[in-house]
Amino acid sequence: MRTAPDPLVLKELRRIPGVGQAIALDLWNLGLRSVADLRGRDPQALYAELEALAGSHVDRCMLYVLRQAVYFAETPRPDPERLKWWKWKD
Repeated sequence: MRTAPDPLVLKELRRIPGVGQAIALDLWNLGLRSVADLRGRDPQALYAELEALAGSHVDRCMLYVLRQAVYFAETPRPDPERLKWWKWKD
């Protein structure tokens, strides 16, 4: 059984550039409760887990957002140009 999303956690996750309410909820559903929870995570594995949760294909752009989000979480002074999800395409 999933727990109801905590609005403060969703607000914290929305600090990530490119993450709005819907993607913050996706991150919540993946078990992430803070930006720091993304450190050391594999964006490809998170994407696969999200597809499993959805029970269907998830737009590949979500993988790019996850790559950017992990970079944001792991980088003390991220390069603003790398904080655009489209910079993380294959």
